[in-house]
Amino acid sequence: MQNNRFYSLNDFLRERHGEKILKLSIDGGFTCPNRDGKISTKGCLFCSERGSGDFTSYKKGDITAQLEAARLLLEPKWGKDRKYIAYFQAFTNTYDSLEVLKQKYEEALAFPGVIGLAIATRPDCLSEEIVTYLGKLSKRTHLWVELGLQTIHEDTALIINRGYSLSVFEEALTRLSNHHIETVVHLILGLPHETKDQMLASARYISKLPLQGIKLHMLHILDNAPLGQYYKAYPYELLSQEAYIELIGEILKILPPDFVIHRLTGDGARQHLIAPLWTIHKKHVLNSMNNYLKTHNIYQGMNYNL
Repeated sequence: MQNNRFYSLNDFLRERHGEKILKLSIDGGFTCPNRDGKISTKGCLFCSERGSGDFTSYKKGDITAQLEAARLLLEPKWGKDRKYIAYFQAFTNTYDSLEVLKQKYEEALAFPGVIGLAIATRPDCLSEEIVTYLGKLSKRTHLWVELGLQTIHEDTALIINRGYSLSVFEEALTRLSNHHIETVVHLILGLPHETKDQMLASARYISKLPLQGIKLHMLHILDNAPLGQYYKAYPYELLSQEAYIELIGEILKILPPDFVIHRLTGDGARQHLIAPLWTIHKKHVLNSMNNYLKTHNIYQGMNYNL
């Protein structure tokens, strides 16, 4: 564990592959049933106009070109001939025919140095046919699926226009687990009107599931997402940096010690960020978080069985 406090993605990948592994974020050219009218045309309240793909190299759908552009951005810091996870990040990356999915995933796997895939998607876009294919794919490459749960609370899910119930998430997770597919869940902290107790309840629920990892995000209010207008119309108190760090500490305590912590805070595109502005200083936030964990002797899983 990093500083013996939590089990980071970096530590996990080094253990599995024996070296530093980098992620290359791409936009696979997909859309989302919460945008194309199948469920809604509004999208999730917090989701930007680029479908949370604001940090991808914007050559939408051109997998190879995006991977090359992302690789070149990392090269000055990390050098050439590295190993990579191709991260299908923007929109819903299982929302197409199986034939199209195979073509896009195989193109990414053919890129030099790519040793695995990370696929972000919605639980209502994981048919048995697709999950069966992903199960086979996971046997020949390092693959994980990321599910954007965000909250377990149905009233909050309605506010953020998530578009599916908790039971849909549970059914998708069961399918993924049955095929032994590594699965990571996203949880957003600071969603409209959620209390600390509600956020901790989501974390406790997640801690008991057959998951292998978690991404924790501070909610970013962006002017290119519907949340920007919602926040202006219905302002509510946001988490301070201190409250967020304290909450992260409480969540880490109750997560299983072998859960991979993929992220402890997120990135909001600076040019679109309305609030909270303290999230701009990510390095400072992470340093403050590590100091807090050390000062309060907090480590992942310490209260998992309580």
